[in-house]
Amino acid sequence: MKNRLAGLVCCLTIAVPAYAIDDDAAMKLLEDSKCIKCHSVDKKKDGPSFKETAAKYRGKADAEAKLTKHVTVPSKVKIDGVEEDHGAAKTRDPEKVRNLVQWILSR
Repeated sequence: MKNRLAGLVCCLTIAVPAYAIDDDAAMKLLEDSKCIKCHSVDKKKDGPSFKETAAKYRGKADAEAKLTKHVTVPSKVKIDGVEEDHGAAKTRDPEKVRNLVQWILSR
């Protein structure tokens, strides 16, 4: 039984390749969407750094879904106690959004 289970796990691991993040595409989308006006990779600006955001979501099962909603649906955020509009990524392409979210979570 253990051998069959080990074989199944091995096959599933091979059948489901890891998602390859395209760093250049993520950075281009961040720039095009003007995200880097308020965010940076590792330093706090008006908004949290992507590294801080990744730490916030690390280990949470719904991380990808929550972050996807945050980057695709315009919302309100508080900056220094003032409520401001938070824009959305300038794409409707689900693969580009997924790449961006995976890039942020990998920081």
